[in-house]
Amino acid sequence: MSSKVNVMISTLSTGVPGLDEVLGGGLPEFSFNLIAGEPGAGKTILAQQIVFANATKERPALYFTVLGEPTIKLLRYQQQMSFFDPSRMGSEVRIVNLSEEVIEQNLDAVLARILQEVERSRPRIVVVDSFRTVTTGSPLPAAAALEQFVQRLAMRLTSWEVTSFLVGEYLESELRNPVFTVADGALWMTQEVDRNSVVRKLRVMKMRGMPTMPGLHTMRITSDGVRVFPRTIVHLPAPALSGSGERLSTGIPELDTMMGGGIPKGDTVIVAGPTGAGKTTFATRFVAAGCASGDASVMVVFEERPREFATRALALGVDIEKLEEQGLLRLLYFRPLDLSPDEVLHEIGTAIAETGAQRVVIDSLAGFEVALAPSFRSEFRESLYRVVMALTGGGMTVLLTLETPGTLGPELGLTSPELSFIADDILIQRQVEVDGAVHKTIGVVKMRGSGHSDQLREYWITAEGVRIGGPLPQEGSPLLEVTNP
Repeated sequence: MSSKVNVMISTLSTGVPGLDEVLGGGLPEFSFNLIAGEPGAGKTILAQQIVFANATKERPALYFTVLGEPTIKLLRYQQQMSFFDPSRMGSEVRIVNLSEEVIEQNLDAVLARILQEVERSRPRIVVVDSFRTVTTGSPLPAAAALEQFVQRLAMRLTSWEVTSFLVGEYLESELRNPVFTVADGALWMTQEVDRNSVVRKLRVMKMRGMPTMPGLHTMRITSDGVRVFPRTIVHLPAPALSGSGERLSTGIPELDTMMGGGIPKGDTVIVAGPTGAGKTTFATRFVAAGCASGDASVMVVFEERPREFATRALALGVDIEKLEEQGLLRLLYFRPLDLSPDEVLHEIGTAIAETGAQRVVIDSLAGFEVALAPSFRSEFRESLYRVVMALTGGGMTVLLTLETPGTLGPELGLTSPELSFIADDILIQRQVEVDGAVHKTIGVVKMRGSGHSDQLREYWITAEGVRIGGPLPQEGSPLLEVTNP
């Protein structure tokens, strides 16, 4: 009886935040890879980032440039990136320009020069950018010449135990090119334009021997280089065992009573109401109650800048800045109009990991949707579901605020069925006219697996916080009849 022995594949870290997770642990050492995509997608920046993350004096990196990027031009732009270190140039990172060989000679000369430099330097990483231009001057048709060149280069580099990358511009219609078959790995980079928004994405088309993360992953290019936001969050703490029956206070005792003792730990709560009803105030009280009991919180705001938000909270007796200094609160502010759900989830997950937070507030869902790039808004329901499930799956108790139409009358204005299915618990705020005056009321319309009050009760927001009274006194005032689950 024979026993199966698996060969362990060593990996290299890419040095690109989020990319190792997408690759399933990093780059397979000694692999032959393509970095492909349309112009402007960030291919060269990605390749340079990988180079500087792995080059050493003992095993330097060789970066071959062809017609597309003269050396002086490449250096000028790459120096703007924080990962670029000029002191390492020439010793750990060497740039070799192949323009003369490509223009004046042939593919044999190009290949010979590459192999000559590899033999002399014994590099760890080799990059050819852009490899599609090496067919200039070849007697063969461009496609045939390129395929032949790639096959010969791949065979030689692999035998020398070098991790290598070919960088090239391709359109999506060219994905069936035989060059992609030769490669061990292929990264596809795109930038999607929707109205005035541009979203960059990365996909691992193939990576032999690695459990890669499927799908399109959003990425962003900043002065630090490329950053990838995986579609699946992996660094949330493991949740506590469910079924404990623990309840969390909303920070408003009367509301806790209406909810049968507070919010069941690990639930998702939607606070829905019209403009001016105090949704953010209720959310702030929930966060303050958690901090008072020693539970850290993460609060995500979209509609108010942090300073404005802190000023309003202080008027309610909640010192946001002090809570942040104590490490009990992390306030995240998102304003860009080209965000992706994965980017928001990544930032929330990082804040949770750093603070040990147990409560998460997103204020508001309307602001969240507007902040997303247009290409994500059409799938907002699915994106929100993925964000919430990732958070509650990590043991978080999540509170979401939702704007509803501000009508005065008998209509309850319940949450949209497209979003309400996400919530375990729903609180609805109403504005009711009684004797010519507007009264604010709140009711519990859903508590999954728990009894709750079936009344709409009046509440007031004061400098001391939120105070909830009894039902409206006028005879015939609307009461909400709900069958408890």
